[in-house]
Amino acid sequence: MQYGDGGQLGLDFGADFATRPLVRVTPARLATWSACPRRYRMTYLDRPAPVRGGAWAHNSLGAVVHLALRSLFELVGPARTPQAAAALVDRHWSGEGFRDREQAAVYRERARGWLADYAADLGDDLADAQPIGLERWVSAPVGAIVAEGRVDRIDARGGELVIVDYKTGRHLLDVDDARDSQALALYALAAQRALHRPCTQVELHHLPTGRVLAWQHDDASLRAHLERAETTAAQADDAAQALARGGDPEELFPPRPSPRCVMCDLRRHCPEGRAAGPAAEPWAFLAP
Repeated sequence: MQYGDGGQLGLDFGADFATRPLVRVTPARLATWSACPRRYRMTYLDRPAPVRGGAWAHNSLGAVVHLALRSLFELVGPARTPQAAAALVDRHWSGEGFRDREQAAVYRERARGWLADYAADLGDDLADAQPIGLERWVSAPVGAIVAEGRVDRIDARGGELVIVDYKTGRHLLDVDDARDSQALALYALAAQRALHRPCTQVELHHLPTGRVLAWQHDDASLRAHLERAETTAAQADDAAQALARGGDPEELFPPRPSPRCVMCDLRRHCPEGRAAGPAAEPWAFLAP
């Protein structure tokens, strides 16, 4: 991928992007704006921030697995055994959001199995792995934005970087999910700029099934993700600037009711969101 003298991708951004200050974005901010501008405003702009709802069991489960995997790779190579992986689930366990202790115990045991199987499937590669980033924050100017975020794992393989993202959700994934993930593409762009090494491969590691979904980007696919991110970032920034000048928050940040509203932790502040459907139970999105 080619870079111009200013250290940015050598793209023609047009007059608007050429004169606009770089906008700092994370994949989460972009996804929130695209899903619901009102939620974006309440999450990132309103101060004091609105009171949120309670914990979700599937988020607690995902956080435990991520912490356990980070701890696993922080061990010296020979200590990264399936038994150690399962034990790290116990170390980091949180039962927040589960229906009761019995339900939490079932998913705790599932998570132990996921980690043990993951370690076993990696075999000798697990002991030999030397990630250069674990839960690593990357931030770099790319095109008209500063792309940043926390990457689950960054591997160095054959002189190139590989972005690894862990998934624990109930939905089955395929290669298209890795290809279409704007988050993974932006992490790849930021990593290669910040760490000065090529980075085109991105991977989703789905712990419940043990599947690894990999995609090898090229200049064209990364460019497409970047251009989409730039457009979204510009829209969100324009609305934020207009709000700061005294604009109407309801016009600038309209609600976008959808099935997601049943799990929005800001729905108490949004009549349209509450009208979209009854609030889901905190454990409703666990895999059955």
